[in-house]
Amino acid sequence: MRKLTAFTAAAVSAAVCFTSCSVPMKNDSSRRNGLAAAFSADASITIEKLSAEGVLTRSGKGEWDMEFSSPDTLSGVRLGFSDGSVTASYKGLSFSVPQSAVPVKAMMLNLIKAVDEKAELSELKGEEKDDVLRISGELEGGSYVLSVDSEGLLSSFEMPNNSLTMSFSNIRVNGSTAEETTELSTTAEKCTETTRAR
Repeated sequence: MRKLTAFTAAAVSAAVCFTSCSVPMKNDSSRRNGLAAAFSADASITIEKLSAEGVLTRSGKGEWDMEFSSPDTLSGVRLGFSDGSVTASYKGLSFSVPQSAVPVKAMMLNLIKAVDEKAELSELKGEEKDDVLRISGELEGGSYVLSVDSEGLLSSFEMPNNSLTMSFSNIRVNGSTAEETTELSTTAEKCTETTRAR
């Protein structure tokens, strides 16, 4: 009887171990944080039925602007974000934010808040997927997923509850491409190491 009980206990333990091992685990990972950099990027934004494109620029914490190239109703319009206030302009002339830009304005404020908050972290942590780090978070406007590329630079921003998707490409950090910035940083590190060795 004791042998049977011991065998049953061993079998249950093995089954539990097998079950727990067979459950796929999230591929949690961390990455250097490049969100604090001043940059410009080509942006593609979709909010429900509205699709827009343009150039997004981050000058620093709380200092952003978005200049649209499409759709026609927004082409040439520039939205400036500074410490929570929003201004609109067209070819240097200021005016109130057009109705067609109101949905984008609201979602941009969510993006800015998410990025500026994460930019203060020493490193970024999230789920690795297709060489992109996906970072989940919560805002008053709802849950979001902020994605960064291999250099920790902004790649995309999604808010499923708001039918929002933003994707960013051709990122230019301080007037150069992300690749050039990385090469310069690596070269500087090597020079520093060589100097210390001497």
